[in-house]
Amino acid sequence: MQHLATRKEQVDSAAEQRLSAFINARMDEHYIDRIQKLLGGEHMHEWSQPRPEAVYLASNDYLCIAAEPVLLQAQASHLEKNNGDLLMSSVFLQEGSFQFRLENKFAKFMGSEDGLLTQSGWSANVGLLQSIAGPSVAVYLDMMAHASLWEGVHSGEARPIPFLHNDMDHLAKQVAKHGSGVIVVDAVYSTNGSLCPLVDVLKIAEDSGSVLVVDESHSLGTHGPAGAGLVAQLGLSERVHFRTASLAKAFAGRAGFITCSSKFKGYFLSSSRPAIFSSCLLGHELAWFDAALDFIRKAEDRRVSLHRNARRIRDGLNILGYNVSDGTEQIIALEAGPEPKTLILRKALELQNIYGAVFCAPATPKNRSLVRLTINSGLNEVEIQRILSACESIREEVGLPTWSSSRRMGKNCGVISRKLHSNVLK
Repeated sequence: MQHLATRKEQVDSAAEQRLSAFINARMDEHYIDRIQKLLGGEHMHEWSQPRPEAVYLASNDYLCIAAEPVLLQAQASHLEKNNGDLLMSSVFLQEGSFQFRLENKFAKFMGSEDGLLTQSGWSANVGLLQSIAGPSVAVYLDMMAHASLWEGVHSGEARPIPFLHNDMDHLAKQVAKHGSGVIVVDAVYSTNGSLCPLVDVLKIAEDSGSVLVVDESHSLGTHGPAGAGLVAQLGLSERVHFRTASLAKAFAGRAGFITCSSKFKGYFLSSSRPAIFSSCLLGHELAWFDAALDFIRKAEDRRVSLHRNARRIRDGLNILGYNVSDGTEQIIALEAGPEPKTLILRKALELQNIYGAVFCAPATPKNRSLVRLTINSGLNEVEIQRILSACESIREEVGLPTWSSSRRMGKNCGVISRKLHSNVLK
């Protein structure tokens, strides 16, 4: 048996080595041109071993619920009493099923007639856009809209028409030129924490007769009444056609959600390829989200802490000369620019025991890579001061004044007065 296993490994390895030239060319571009030549043999996403006191700013668990005992117990209880789930597509689920009941609960929470749970935020966006935007339909996407939204447009063979980030004049010009269609935005953008001017976007959509899709992945649970999202906060729930969200952020699980009408729900389950050709959620996953929704509704203290921590760190970084002005929310981008500079930044932060997440192409435009700091509600004052002190001490090491984001800001990042320094640490 050992001989057979070894032989199989040799065959698999040989098959991999006989890959076509076009595949090897793409791999060489990654491993040789990018990793070896550009980054000196180091990978952008390979962390150093963290020490016990490390501060992690890479998780999307904004409200720190992933380890909540009541939520873990809800999931465990379902697993203990469960006699086995039906492993099938959501297309075959019936009214009254656990998933349908939870979809109704989420819909009421967000102020919608109905809703759909999907396998992920990615499948929610791809499935929705593929279902509503077919060939010849113009889809206007903010240039910083999530990649899944762009993928949905390509999947539906629609016409993607970009507009400059949060630039309403450019959006209006594009719509005037190409006609009504679908406008796609994020409520809070995942790269830099900028807020979408939703009221202005909605006016353009309504004036042109366009459909509006808002991705609330980074605002559901963290913004709005009881965490119902930015659309609800602005009182726009009845006017925005579709909202989507990844539940792998504030809800700390693995699923997606779409708000819609009951009529559209029936259509979606018969037209969305991700819905038709993927299995439905399992019972213990539904049990988690059921309990998490109840918990998040009541977590106003955590939402307050989250936004307070974000403001505290943003203000401190601004004083230290970091250009974080592109955003306002709990996602903070330290944009070093070219990947070698971002690698230096990531390593410098890790030596200070601060761990963020590297974003680079294709998640960002080329030469606009960054380390993303994702703030959460559980950070205490000691940890906040450690973050700011670390960012202060590495400014010279990372070449802060030479960053493209620093040049855009037009500040002299190398000179910070003692008075400003004392304000940061207060």
